[in-house]
Amino acid sequence: MLDWLRREYAKLITSGAQLLLLFVGIRLHSRNGWLYCLAAIALISLYAWLSSLYRLRTLRNTPTSKIASAAQGYVELMGSGQPFCDPPLLSNLRRRPCLWCRYKIEQRERNGWRTIDSGETSDSFILRDDTGECVVDPESAEIITQDYDQWQMEGCRYTEWKLIKGETLYVIGRFRTQGGNNQEFDTRAELSALLTEWKKNMSTLFARFDLNKDGELSIEEWEFARQAAKREVEKMKMDVLAQPSTNIISRSPDGQLFLISNLSQDRLSRRYLLWTWGHLMIFFGSLGVLGWVLKNVNS
Repeated sequence: MLDWLRREYAKLITSGAQLLLLFVGIRLHSRNGWLYCLAAIALISLYAWLSSLYRLRTLRNTPTSKIASAAQGYVELMGSGQPFCDPPLLSNLRRRPCLWCRYKIEQRERNGWRTIDSGETSDSFILRDDTGECVVDPESAEIITQDYDQWQMEGCRYTEWKLIKGETLYVIGRFRTQGGNNQEFDTRAELSALLTEWKKNMSTLFARFDLNKDGELSIEEWEFARQAAKREVEKMKMDVLAQPSTNIISRSPDGQLFLISNLSQDRLSRRYLLWTWGHLMIFFGSLGVLGWVLKNVNS
């Protein structure tokens, strides 16, 4: 259900669901039918208004950062989209190079179109600005793109959405740096894990640290083993910190907005502002009509 909401969110907040319910009310042509449809329209509009308002405030209240100086945590980035590696990803239907693709195949039926196949890619790509680059993991992202292609052939309708190499992309999500000095390394936990591993092979442990060969490890011999383990852990830490750092932006564990778009921040803000006011009007309008229907039902 959550995955469906993420995929179909744009349709929901652009009144597609409300319009469908309006047609259902007309087709039912009954007072009870209108009551249920109007109540559903009001609830959907209220949810869509709250969602649009949340997105609008998030976009406006999150300043744009440069990749090289971005703080660890929730950030807003802008840059050029580039493929993560060669060969580049190909779109599912047109087989054209892209960074990300979503597709849908529908079959014509008597009452409209039925979806017979759909999906989207989850391959990572690079966001690059004039200070550095960042890996974008689009898994579970809300993606808004103006690269839209639709065509019909042999009774089927094909739709494809894409993000293209070189486009200026807007990304807001959880930023973190892995490797280098930002790599988390728990020395105490690693030491404990290493000593536990050594204890699994006591014969080797005795061969290394039972200096007097009495078949037991004295306090001094055990301390000698701990010091040897500490030296190995310190070497492990140095190896980890020597690895090159990698910037990654992805979905936040706490469910904050994770949005990727080839629209600018200003265009996205204007769009959410329009949807916010539109759904607020639809909400109060549906409540007004619902009250009128109830009054006529009771009279």
